[in-house]
Amino acid sequence: MMMALDGLKMLDLTRLLPGGYCSMLLADLGMEVLKVEDPFQGDYFRQMKPLHKEEGAYFLGINRNKKSMHLNLKTLEGKKIFFELAERFDVILEGFRPGVAERLGIGYQAIRSINNRIIYCSISGYGQDGPYRERSGHDINYIALAGLLAISGEKFKPPTIPAVPIADIGVGGVMSAFAILAALIARERTGSGQYIDISMTDGMLSWLCMHMAKFFCDGNPPKRGEYEMGGASPYYNVYETLDSKYISIGILEPKFWSNFCEALGREDLIPKQFSEGKERSLLFDEIRKIIRTKTRQEWEIFFKDIDACFEPVLEFDEVISHPQFLYREMFKEIGHPVEGRIKQIGFPIKFSETPGKIRTPPPRPGEHTELILHSIGYSQDEISWFKKKTVI
Repeated sequence: MMMALDGLKMLDLTRLLPGGYCSMLLADLGMEVLKVEDPFQGDYFRQMKPLHKEEGAYFLGINRNKKSMHLNLKTLEGKKIFFELAERFDVILEGFRPGVAERLGIGYQAIRSINNRIIYCSISGYGQDGPYRERSGHDINYIALAGLLAISGEKFKPPTIPAVPIADIGVGGVMSAFAILAALIARERTGSGQYIDISMTDGMLSWLCMHMAKFFCDGNPPKRGEYEMGGASPYYNVYETLDSKYISIGILEPKFWSNFCEALGREDLIPKQFSEGKERSLLFDEIRKIIRTKTRQEWEIFFKDIDACFEPVLEFDEVISHPQFLYREMFKEIGHPVEGRIKQIGFPIKFSETPGKIRTPPPRPGEHTELILHSIGYSQDEISWFKKKTVI
């Protein structure tokens, strides 16, 4: 069966999570992704604990469907090989600090001079220009600067750090993949590639579109724990159960609130959904008291056939056996030549005609180096010489 991105090829120079997640999404859809790793360390995720056997679990989690090549870009020969590859590929993805690719001699302008159809995507914390261009940072810094961290968590408590690095995945991963696909579509119309500057901080700022729209309208900045879907509302919150577990309700629409209250036999609470001040505090207390009367499992059974935006708060060991995810085939197991059987999260988007799929396991370090060099015309003697000179 044809895949959506069959025939398209990417050189992935990135390490760790943002670029790795981006290129995995595209590889799952059929793009040929070649990880270009330095011969000395490669992707840092390979050594990061916990190790499965020899490879890091994090590396195995986001690098399926890719090839790996060792290439020392600090050598003239390494740069020459990279240019030869760049002539034949559609996309280059890099996550160096701004300016590093240019200092290596493989920046966008240098590549564009030999392949004007190249899509060249750079992922960085703060973007390729501006006063923060060369600052170091990680996910927590990007969401802090963008204003997202300040409004995350409970009122009168410190900001809550998200359990998932959302700038890395949501912007460096998903937005970069989206941008690359948009640039490929544009190339079909114009005949030319282009440069893409991904700032993870800019991306996080764009996620605040609803909060900023309200702020631009009324001038009142949102405060932690004081907005509708951030902990201030009894109808959109988590509650502790009798067995010290938790359930969630996300009841924005009055019809679902009515269903919820009627199921509890508390029709008197229906008109109080959007109450303020002391009445809201009393509503919170009442719901907390009600939810503590049953275990989480008892509430799951109770709400099974009630349309009231209810779900249990599951732990990981419960998630992997949940019937919804099993039916949707969201967990896969694949074979690896060294690591044995490894479990993976499946591709999350369902296509009717060109489905994403896992075709190959994460590559061993430099596993495809010789194959790639042979494919662009190098002899075995030349490859042996490259090894001797640590070009590969």
